[in-house]
Amino acid sequence: MTTPTRLYTGFRFPEGGRWHDGRLWFSDMHTGEIFRVDPDGDQLPEVVTRVDDQPSGLGWLADGSLLISSMLRRVVLKDDMNGSQRVYADLSAMTDAPINDMVVDESGTAYVGGFGYDLYAGAPQENGPLFAISPAGEAYLADSDMVFPNGSVILPGTRTLVVAETWAARLTAFDIGEGGALSGKRLWAPLPAGSTPDGLCVDVEGGVWVSCVANGRFIRVLAGGEVTDIVDVPGRCAADCVLGGPDGRGLYLLTSNSWQPGDTEERQGWIETVRVDVPGRQ
Repeated sequence: MTTPTRLYTGFRFPEGGRWHDGRLWFSDMHTGEIFRVDPDGDQLPEVVTRVDDQPSGLGWLADGSLLISSMLRRVVLKDDMNGSQRVYADLSAMTDAPINDMVVDESGTAYVGGFGYDLYAGAPQENGPLFAISPAGEAYLADSDMVFPNGSVILPGTRTLVVAETWAARLTAFDIGEGGALSGKRLWAPLPAGSTPDGLCVDVEGGVWVSCVANGRFIRVLAGGEVTDIVDVPGRCAADCVLGGPDGRGLYLLTSNSWQPGDTEERQGWIETVRVDVPGRQ
């Protein structure tokens, strides 16, 4: 696979990447800004909204409003994209540690991971929660025993949720039942030793691209663990990846020099891209 082409720089920690409505969207976790851009055009990234916190995962409801995982406040925000923003779901009574990435399914149910411990302060590692939030904004604990649940995807044409467990080097799957309830927890893919899966995206064949945040690598993995493609970004934190572009075959790579807020003030966060063989769903 070819060396990535750098598109944009000047961010601190780009994260929560999504392809939506023909454009690339992402959070800058360490500035509180949410961006969107047409990466095949001439425009610069546009700040569409801001939060007074660290934003992570993004998703949309049927009415077009944007959901934002607000990590340190431990809430999910709803932004109507017209200047109004409110708390959609409050998870602060359910966990003392930051919440994390998020995916929203076609029914409007959101799934949000939680650190489980204070990573930034160097606290001892503990297993973390996975929350589900109904289309009415009602949150509940879907699973309490995951090793730093992080990026999530829903496999195309299925009711299968796949979640990255960052410090366990694996992807874990659940069946999504009526009302969004999860069951059938199982190993979907073990990853190569030392992998640190963060953000995920999925292609039309069900292959999952995995951002290995501490490894400087993006890999495409199939159910069972076969790795079919590798993109190396030496010396970088591989935070997230997104499939998009006019034909869905652009893989957008979100990287930074560090995941620690104290190390990203020089704004060495990048958006890069490579071409891939299997497109994402448009």
